Amino acid sequence: MNEPRRPIDEPEILGTLDALWAMDHGLQAVSRAMQARLGVTGPQRFVLRVVGRRPGLSAGELARTLHDHPSTLTPMLKRLVAQGLVRREGDPDDQRRVRLRLTDAGVEVDHIHEGTAEAAVRATLARVPPEDAATFRRVLGLLAEQLDQAARAGGANSSTSG
Repeated sequence: MNEPRRPIDEPEILGTLDALWAMDHGLQAVSRAMQARLGVTGPQRFVLRVVGRRPGLSAGELARTLHDHPSTLTPMLKRLVAQGLVRREGDPDDQRRVRLRLTDAGVEVDHIHEGTAEAAVRATLARVPPEDAATFRRVLGLLAEQLDQAARAGGANSSTSG
């Protein structure tokens, strides 16, 4: 299943990487602008958006949703709590578990739409047919799986070293 179904030439690979690096650069630039304007980075706002839609989410559930390890999210959650945007509440059913909710200030940031990464995504998706958007998400998901496999294998999936 991981094997290519068609031969892929170098220009197609490099062109795709170029588009991905340009997208990454754009995400980083928007994230810096959001930090300056909203006080949160793009990834922090994404966490606010997820918690805003799923109040009471545990840190572990959030990590699984974001395809990340809980220890990676811990510093970000601490910053969001310190900023007064997220509230940590004990789970009444399990004292070891913490549930996450937005504070009123967090809800305000969650409701801002202008100048955010998702505003750029919304504007882009509005310009393409739904089936193209679905294909795009599917390809990104497949790429994310391949990158995850390559990272876990220590880069062993690459055909050249460099």
